[in-house]
Amino acid sequence: MAHTRFAPDRGLTSRMVVTMFLLGLLYVVFVSVLVALGVRTILVLLIAGGTLLVQYFMSDRIALFAMHGREVTAQQAPELHGMVDRLCAMADMPRPRVAIADSDVPNAFATGRNQKHSVVCVTTGLLRRLDRAELEGVLAHELSHVAHRDVAVMTIASFLGIVAGLMTRFALYSGLGGRDRDDRGGLPIGLIIMLVSAVVYAISFLLTRALSRYRELAADRAGALLTQRPSLLASALVKISGEMARIPTRDLREAEPFNAFFFAPALSGRAGLASLFATHPPLDRRLAQLAEISARLGQGV
Repeated sequence: MAHTRFAPDRGLTSRMVVTMFLLGLLYVVFVSVLVALGVRTILVLLIAGGTLLVQYFMSDRIALFAMHGREVTAQQAPELHGMVDRLCAMADMPRPRVAIADSDVPNAFATGRNQKHSVVCVTTGLLRRLDRAELEGVLAHELSHVAHRDVAVMTIASFLGIVAGLMTRFALYSGLGGRDRDDRGGLPIGLIIMLVSAVVYAISFLLTRALSRYRELAADRAGALLTQRPSLLASALVKISGEMARIPTRDLREAEPFNAFFFAPALSGRAGLASLFATHPPLDRRLAQLAEISARLGQGV
């Protein structure tokens, strides 16, 4: 984590390191299996590596384009810029670019590979529904993602699962090294690759979702401690979660692919086993944590 006044989070740092190590190990094992099966992986690795570099260095621009966001100047959004400037001064960190996305879904996100190349974006729906103090709490949450650099880690981590699928499709379309079955006359090579790929994708998916849930709790903690007003962040969470039920299902489904980067998930009604695959912890868990922080601050702890 770069030096800021945001509360350091060793739990988040250790989880990011462990997740990246496990995903890297999984990735190496997957490539080794493909090589052992006779699949040519050099071209796929080059394509995947190039795509990863583009996504890493241009993640902020890609996210803004996908969310129909536009950067705004201090003249265009003076109040929003003022809040970001104040929070960045409190946190002793460089000010990111500020953007607004034209969407009625009340949400916000931060993205970028580091503090100098980052952007914080809020939707028009969020600006309409939150008061100034609540919006400041949400912005503190998002700025902590930039300070913790977990956005960059999530970008890389989520990409490794995509590489598994890309390699599988390439292997299938390229003839699987000229062999229909393995050397012992067992299962077809294509089926083996598909099974291995499914396992790789499932493991990478669960690892990234677990990291995503924890990083949201870490951002809630850091944002609440920076502003010293956890109740405002809790109020924003309750208000946004309640407003999601009033958003048309079509709009929620369009926003769902970006849930991992949102302040609050845009959900279209799924529940049950979905909690295992959720990008965010349950609302009750987030509110309970903020209540604990509020109690500690009240006691001067």
